[in-house]
Amino acid sequence: MKVYEALANAFAAEGATHVFGMMGDANMHWMNALAEHGTRLYEVRHEGAGLSMAHGFARATGQPGIVTTTSGPGTAQLATSMIVASRARIPLVAFCGETSLGDTSAVQYLDQRRFAAAIESEFIQVTKADSAEDVVRQAFYRARTESRPVLISAPFDVQLQEFDDFNDYVPSTELIRPPTLLPNPERIARACELIAAAKRPVIIGGRGARRAEAGAQILELQRRTGALLATTLQAKNWLYGETDYHVGIAGLFGSKVAMELLQEADCVIAVGASLNHYTIESGYLFPEATFVQIDTAPHLVMGNGKVADCYIQADAISGLTELTTALDSRGVGLTGFHTPEVHDRLTAPLIDPAEYRSGNGLLDPREAIAVIDAELPGEIGLVLGSGHQTDFGTMLFQRSREITSNYGMFGAIGQAPLLTIGIAVATGEPTFVVEGDASFLMHLSEFETACRYGLPVLVVVMNDEGLGAEYHKSRAKGLDPELAVISTPELGAVAEALGGNGATVRTVAELRSALGEYLRAPGPTVIDVRITRDVLSVPYRRIQFGEDV
Repeated sequence: MKVYEALANAFAAEGATHVFGMMGDANMHWMNALAEHGTRLYEVRHEGAGLSMAHGFARATGQPGIVTTTSGPGTAQLATSMIVASRARIPLVAFCGETSLGDTSAVQYLDQRRFAAAIESEFIQVTKADSAEDVVRQAFYRARTESRPVLISAPFDVQLQEFDDFNDYVPSTELIRPPTLLPNPERIARACELIAAAKRPVIIGGRGARRAEAGAQILELQRRTGALLATTLQAKNWLYGETDYHVGIAGLFGSKVAMELLQEADCVIAVGASLNHYTIESGYLFPEATFVQIDTAPHLVMGNGKVADCYIQADAISGLTELTTALDSRGVGLTGFHTPEVHDRLTAPLIDPAEYRSGNGLLDPREAIAVIDAELPGEIGLVLGSGHQTDFGTMLFQRSREITSNYGMFGAIGQAPLLTIGIAVATGEPTFVVEGDASFLMHLSEFETACRYGLPVLVVVMNDEGLGAEYHKSRAKGLDPELAVISTPELGAVAEALGGNGATVRTVAELRSALGEYLRAPGPTVIDVRITRDVLSVPYRRIQFGEDV
């Protein structure tokens, strides 16, 4: 067989059921060979978009996402999306064709090793026929164990060589035996001392705890300690419907009630949460608290430049189970925040509807989010983008549902709709994304990809006809905000022209109607929600104007 066939066989053995990308001279043989294994190939309109779809697929499945490109310019298109995946610690394998080995005069030549280093990807090159299987195995092993993207660079001439090794391929999954990280008993004892001395403890659950499915253990610890339960942005609304004392997001995107209550905390127990500067407001949010941190990493520095008072290296379930058992044996049981007064504060409405500023054909973004949250069932997952318009959704979506946030991952706009497509491919279920107009238009062509494959994706565009973040930052800095205003066409009509469903809405009634149409027959849909620029999001009011809101 040829090397490209051996490479395809190895990918199939590693579980490559879905691959995103664009065909070119340097990867077409491999793609044809992979298709013979029954792998579903999703042809995209931009290679970087394909990588972000693979990123979304990986988030939904927990398995490495796979993207493919041709040599040179095809590989170069991966730059932004690869950095986003790297910062998000996503397991991903990119199969990138390459010009013939050593041919630096080729039109599509690119030093792909140096390029991979610049875009924060691991790099492995197929330099000879008999190394083909080892390269694939190593790539998937590193993606799985290090939770990072790996770029396989396959020179075209090497792909066409003969491969004579007919031994059965051993996939990377056969080599991985992750140990259970058991906590140090001395650290557990120290954590018990800190918690027993507390009166107002808080538990912060992060993406690591959510991935470990440690919800039951967190709730048990919460009941014993009387703690408030908060989450990081990446775990937004997790366990929201499971406890009466869920305060929402800790940090910049938290409500005013959350800010006020969390500042009273005297002990913070973080589980699978890095406690970055967003979560702890660079140290301002928990000024008097001691910190207990449970994480699988050997060591973590918090967003205030300090380390936890008690750091427990353990997997979330083992660490929480041992900690709760130790507290039980010591007879530690706290009332903490579990009082009627706190419960009343947590259940009070977040926003007075009288404050809405709809009219003149524009909706208040807060009102739009409230309608969307009420109309779309909780079983429909949500992806949140980044930027000023999506700040409203990041703070105000209250219904307990699966939520994926792209906020803070390199600060790149335009990624969220692509992640949503990958998630929809993985689950086959209706999924919706809330994104700004500039972000959506950046990769508009990929909505056609969603249409071509009939994916049940709903794109809600919070459309203020401009670069919302830059508009409000310009106002705050005394610059001309009108330079950030960019008119947009009726995006509902554009969606229909691309083969999907669409509506442009300017009233609550029109929004409800459009959401109802999607629910009746979920398919690729864009709802262009025209919103006013007169409402500033809470995070921007805090950051740009120093308001206590």
